[in-house]
Amino acid sequence: MEKKNLFDMIAGAGSKAKDTIGKTVEKTINAIDQNDDGKIDMNDVNFVANFVGDKVKKGADAVLEGADESKKSIVLRLLQPIFPDTLNYSDFSMSKFIHVTERDKRYIDNEVCQGSIGYFSDKGGLRIVNIFKDSLSIFGLSLYPDDDYEFYYVNPTDRDNYIALDEYFYYMKTAHVNELQRVAQDLGAKHFKVTYKEERIAFSELKANGKAKVSKNQGAEVSHDSSERKFSMLDVAAEMNMAGHEPIEPKLVYLAKDDSIKNLIHMRMSGKEDFHNYTVSIKLSNSTGIKESDALKIDAVLKGLKVAGNATVSNEVKNESRRYLEYEIEF
Repeated sequence: MEKKNLFDMIAGAGSKAKDTIGKTVEKTINAIDQNDDGKIDMNDVNFVANFVGDKVKKGADAVLEGADESKKSIVLRLLQPIFPDTLNYSDFSMSKFIHVTERDKRYIDNEVCQGSIGYFSDKGGLRIVNIFKDSLSIFGLSLYPDDDYEFYYVNPTDRDNYIALDEYFYYMKTAHVNELQRVAQDLGAKHFKVTYKEERIAFSELKANGKAKVSKNQGAEVSHDSSERKFSMLDVAAEMNMAGHEPIEPKLVYLAKDDSIKNLIHMRMSGKEDFHNYTVSIKLSNSTGIKESDALKIDAVLKGLKVAGNATVSNEVKNESRRYLEYEIEF
C-alpha cells in the first residue's frame, strides 16, 4: 500500500486536521506512520500531535487577531477618536461649530482610544469636532472669552479663533462698533456716533391712511400696503469728539465687504469729494457669520444633547436681520 505523505493530508487543514486524520484506520496508520514500520508508535503520535497542535494554535491566533482587528475597526468607526496626528491629515478641517468637553469613560477605558485628544460626531446634519478640555492646547485655537464654555462658533474673520456661542452675537456687535470707531479715528474725523437700532417686529401691515388701496390687475383686486420702518430699540453704542487730522487708510476686518464703508474710505482718501458729514446704516446680519441654515442645525444638535437655554441660535440669526448700526461721521 502506497504511503501518503502526512503533510499532504494536514497542510492547510487548520482546526479540521484531526478530523481528517481520523476518518479511517488505514488512512490514519498510513498517515501517522512517520518511521515507516507499518504501525503507530509514540514517536509518530508525538510528531503529529506537535504538528497539528501548532497548526491549530496558529489558526486560533489568526482568528483572535482578526477578531481584534474587527473590534478595533468597529470602535474607531463608532467613537471616531481624534489623535494628534489626525490634525496633520490633508482631509482634516476644523468644524465651524465645536464642542469642548471633559474626557468621558468611553475614551478613558478603551485602549483603542488611548492618546486621543477629541472625537468627531455627526449630529443634526453637522460634522462636529469635539475637543477634550485637557487637550485644547494641541489644537492651537484661541477661545473667547475663555475656555469655560461648552460650545463655540468660529470667528468669521479668524479661522483659529472661536467665540463662545453664548457670547457670539454680543461679541459681533461690539466688534463692529469698535471697528467703526477706529475708522473714524484713522480717517481724521472730528466727531462720530454709532447708534444701535433694532427694527420692531410687525405681525401685520398698516394700510395706507388706515384703509387699503385697491386697484384692479387683470380682473383681480390687489390691496396695496404701506409701512414705515419703526425701531423698538435705539441705543447710542459709541460717540466721540476728536481734533481731526489728515486721513490714514483704515484696515477693515469685520466690515471688509461693506460697500458703504468702503465708499466712505474711498471718498475721504481720494480727496476728490469735499464732504463734511456722512451717515450710513449697516445691517448686522450681513457680516454675522452664521447662516440661518447652519443655525437650524446647531439648534438640532443642542436639542439632541438636551442643552437647555432661553433662546435658539436660529432665532438670534433672524433677529440679526432686524438689527442695524447707524453710523454718523463728521470731518
